[in-house]
Formats: sequence, structure tokens, C-alpha cells
Amino acid sequence: MPLENPQLPADNTRFVLIHTSHAGNVGAAARAMKVMGFHDLVLVQPRFADVLQHDDAIAMASGATDVLQSARVVPTLAEALADITWACATAMTPRDFGPPTHAPREHFAQLAKGPHRVAFVFGAERTGMCNEDVYRCHACLSVPSNPAYGSLNLAQAVQVLAYDWRQALGAWPVQPRTASAHLADAAEIDGLLQHWHETLVQIGFLDPAAPKKLLPRLNQLLNRAELSPEEVHILRGIARAAARSSTRATRASGPR
Repeated sequence: MPLENPQLPADNTRFVLIHTSHAGNVGAAARAMKVMGFHDLVLVQPRFADVLQHDDAIAMASGATDVLQSARVVPTLAEALADITWACATAMTPRDFGPPTHAPREHFAQLAKGPHRVAFVFGAERTGMCNEDVYRCHACLSVPSNPAYGSLNLAQAVQVLAYDWRQALGAWPVQPRTASAHLADAAEIDGLLQHWHETLVQIGFLDPAAPKKLLPRLNQLLNRAELSPEEVHILRGIARAAARSSTRATRASGPR
């Protein structure tokens, strides 16, 4: 039975791989699906009948072996799509007629609003989908890519569509990897500016009789930097070190 994730809505999405030749691609496709929260994988006449247990498939699944374990192997595309209400073919080759072609993201924006059970259908690595299989589908998806080289590996194509479809359905929020920055307040910035003012005068960079707009410009620079209190302490430490160095240099150059 397919595995359900209680944090996700019911999975009405299926990924169908037709005549897949390489077991590693099956495993990599399973991994791509699981990363985006999908688990319903169906294989139509894969090259190897035991592909789901193949060492390369398990290795490339890299933790998505539950998707492989729940996957099905069927003899025909008709069986793979039996309970599907909207099938999307993935085919680059131009055809005389067939379902309309869409960019995935634009098509998914509308498709996600409907009640459909959706299938994404992928052909064999070398030959893609045959015409008869494309004709069974309601839409044909074409990933916008370099016109001179638009060839994607099977698992890459699965990942691109799985990502765009998850975004259309509603993705997870981005999890911050670092704590939100605590910004220095106005008093801390004013203290830093005063410290710099004293140090810049001491080292001869600022003429207090003609300061012009140096301090206001530094104030604007600090505002754009959005410093944390720790960063203010670092800059004040640099100012202290510069002042000490200036004092030592002055003493060393004094009367002997």
C-alpha cells in the first residue's frame, strides 16, 4: 500500500515511467518524488522485471526505498492510467496532432485548482514516448530550456515536474538555517559613530574643523548595513585598535 504522510493532503498524483531501461533512473526518480512529497510510482514494462529490487535502483533511491517498495509494475499504459482523470505526457518530439503543449508551471497553476487525479507520464530514456502513448494524455508538457539542447535525464525531468507541481499544490515553507538577526538600535549606532569620530580625528583622517559630510555618510552606510550588536562591537574594537596603534606611533616618533 502507498505510504501516507500526515503532513500532506491525500496524494492524487502518480508518476508513470514507460519502458525504463536503467534501474538507477528508477531509483533516482523515486528519490525526486519523495523529496517533493509524492509516492505513487507505476512502471510500464520496464526493461528488467525486478527493477524495483535492483541494486542500482536501491542505491540511487538514497532513502526513498519506501517509494520503490510501494511502486507497481503493469503491462500497459492503459492500466497505469485506469483511475487517472488528467494525464500529462512529457515529450519533446513535434507531432502532427495530439494534446496541446504547455509549459509546466503555467499549466499547473490551473490544473491544481481542479479535482483531478493527475499522472505525469515519462517515456523510455532513449526514445521517449511513442505517439500512441502521447495520444492517451490530456496535455503535453515541455520544460522551457535551451533550444539548442533541451535533453533532460529521466530523473531530472521527474524532479523538475515534481517541484513545479508541488509549488502549484502548496509547498512547505522555507526553514531558516540561521537565527533571525537582532539588529543594533539607534543608540548603539550613535555610540559607534562617536567612537569612529574620535578615532578618525586621532589618526588624522578627519579634520574636526572641516568635517564636511563624512559622519552623515558613515551614518547612512551603517544604516544600509543593518548591523547586529556583535558587529557594532567588532567595529568599535577596530577603532580602539587603530587608536592604540596611533598612540604608540606618536610616542615612538616623539623626542628621544
